[in-house]
Amino acid sequence: MASLWLFFLALAVVYLLPGPDMILLLQTGARQGRGAALATAVGLAVARGCHVALAALGLAALFKAAPWTFDAVRMAGAAYLLWIGIQCLRTTLLPDLNAGTVTASHGQWRAAIRRGLLTNLLNPKALLFCSVLLPQFIVADGAPVLTQFAVLGAMLVAAGLLFDSAYALLGTALGRWLKHSPTAQRVQQWLFGSLLIGFAVRLTFVQQA
Repeated sequence: MASLWLFFLALAVVYLLPGPDMILLLQTGARQGRGAALATAVGLAVARGCHVALAALGLAALFKAAPWTFDAVRMAGAAYLLWIGIQCLRTTLLPDLNAGTVTASHGQWRAAIRRGLLTNLLNPKALLFCSVLLPQFIVADGAPVLTQFAVLGAMLVAAGLLFDSAYALLGTALGRWLKHSPTAQRVQQWLFGSLLIGFAVRLTFVQQA
């Protein structure tokens, strides 16, 4: 039980660090409202579930054996983050949304889920994180390894969804505040867009551990 609390604490530290997922959620909440932001959080959760499954299947070992596969995923992820960042810089001022109103259509929700899914899924560091962290909390004389891996993976996804939902709601509140100040909207737009582009550039130069 103590190791599970330690595992959750490690996850909390990671999820509190600024990254492309956090910025994407804040940006989506501010510009598209609560519904789209929470849909983005769902996409991120699905991507993390995929990373857990891929880590269990040993895809990280493939990255080690064939470094070009890591580089391919890394460059695809960087290109996608760059595209999102540029789109962020090109967007217009915030629409006049009512506080707490879910204005996104089903199509917009699907697009938000897809954006969250691809942002995290195309980040090879997320897969390597799962591959490195989860085995540290496997107990040799405990339940079957696959069962422990599944439990830890479920905790990782659930904790991520919890933090992401908080960021989505924070972004929505930020959008309500920014709505009354065009200047603040422009600052937010350029700040978030520049951060996403910066994450894309950083991902371009990431080396496999």
